[in-house]
Amino acid sequence: MKKSLVFVYGTLILLTLLTALLSNVMKVSSVAIALIMGFSVLKFLLVSFEFMELKKANLFWKVSLVAVLGLIVFSIVFSK
Repeated sequence: MKKSLVFVYGTLILLTLLTALLSNVMKVSSVAIALIMGFSVLKFLLVSFEFMELKKANLFWKVSLVAVLGLIVFSIVFSK
């Protein structure tokens, strides 16, 4: 269990660094926004399932979290 937490923590750091690098290198475009939102979704899901232990929760809470996250990302990415 401890190794999985270290792996998730390292993945979160890597995704954060990739997001920072991407935001500094690329111009503001729909591709950059989609990539940054994708990294953010991955980070959110890793934190919620690993550190908040949502993987042990009822299926309703898992599905509702992913559905609300999908609606938020959809409204941000396609707001133009």
